[in-house]
Amino acid sequence: MVTTTLKLYKDSFRGLSKEIWWLALITFINRAGTMVIPFLSLYLKDELKFDLSHVGWIMSAFGVGSFLGSFLGGKLTDKIGFYKVMFWSLFSTGFCFILLQYVTSFYGFLLSVFFTMLIADTFRPAIFVSLKAYSKPQNQTRSLTLIRLAINLGFSFGPFIGGIIIATLSYKGLFWIDGITCILAVLLFRFVLKEKEFHKKTVDTDEHDENKSVFRDHPYWIFLIIVFIMGFVFMQLFSTIPLFYKDVHTLTEVQIGLLMSLNGAIIFLMEMPIIHRLEQSSFNKISIILWSMVLFAISYLLLNVPGGAIILIIAMIIITFGEMLAFPFGNAFAMTRAVRGKEGLYMALYSMAFSMAHIFSAKTGMEIIARFGFSMNWYLMGLLSLIAVFLSYRLKKML
Repeated sequence: MVTTTLKLYKDSFRGLSKEIWWLALITFINRAGTMVIPFLSLYLKDELKFDLSHVGWIMSAFGVGSFLGSFLGGKLTDKIGFYKVMFWSLFSTGFCFILLQYVTSFYGFLLSVFFTMLIADTFRPAIFVSLKAYSKPQNQTRSLTLIRLAINLGFSFGPFIGGIIIATLSYKGLFWIDGITCILAVLLFRFVLKEKEFHKKTVDTDEHDENKSVFRDHPYWIFLIIVFIMGFVFMQLFSTIPLFYKDVHTLTEVQIGLLMSLNGAIIFLMEMPIIHRLEQSSFNKISIILWSMVLFAISYLLLNVPGGAIILIIAMIIITFGEMLAFPFGNAFAMTRAVRGKEGLYMALYSMAFSMAHIFSAKTGMEIIARFGFSMNWYLMGLLSLIAVFLSYRLKKML
């Protein structure tokens, strides 16, 4: 049994290009330093003394910047290429995070977060397109999963180390580390990865004809609604859930960091073998997304069940498995659906759906909690997840 498991784990990594491995390492360095994001709502509430309504507005500004940055990144990727977009996005973002610690007013922080994410999220469509340039078509889902693995391995280290830094030093150290690791990541990127031309045009025109408009691709727009709901629900993990852990369950920052690191640790150990096995199965991508949203619903509804820390751990494990199914196959569906020559636009819309979710997710969650309490928020997230299940079922029938 152990030998079979190890073989499956090893096979899941076989055949990926060296460029994809370098991208994964660069992503890990960058993500391991991204300690500000999981603690941002706590920093705004406890350090800067903003009320929940102000925290919600700032998190919405975070989402608006991400939304416009994703669109800009997609347009720039199609115009000047993914390599330049990735380089300048990472480089500029590093300095933005360092400067962010010096902003303490509400409106100042609102604008600063907006511009930081505007620059930072031009990176997202570009890295999706880079996978099509640096990996073979049959390896794209696994290549994407390896990048996600690097993200989540970094996320395993980031919140835990971030919690220790907050406890022993202050929140300010998080901004320095976040900024410096962005700059280190981009220097490694420039050194080990060469700019590669991405040949978009091929003789195969078929359903991927370059004249086909994304705005007439109706199944893709239903998919984007599902992605929006997926992002809306999932992003509570970085806004309202840390507050729930601290205010209701009285966890310390270190304990919160450990619990959130469980998410990244499970993904690091299990996502690649699971994706490798599912790719070899008869399940289609939309069916897998459907079941992921069922897991999301269960996870949030569990938060209303009494049981202390054990319930929090179980809920985190369940949403992690949902995430492992939802995001790789959601990304893969968007990539395979993209029209040749317009990959940047397709992936920009995919990223923008997540960013749009971020605009509304935190603010909605904060307002519901302030007016009706945490329990009502978890019921809403469960209901939205079930709506996404229904839409996934309808999309599967359409396709």
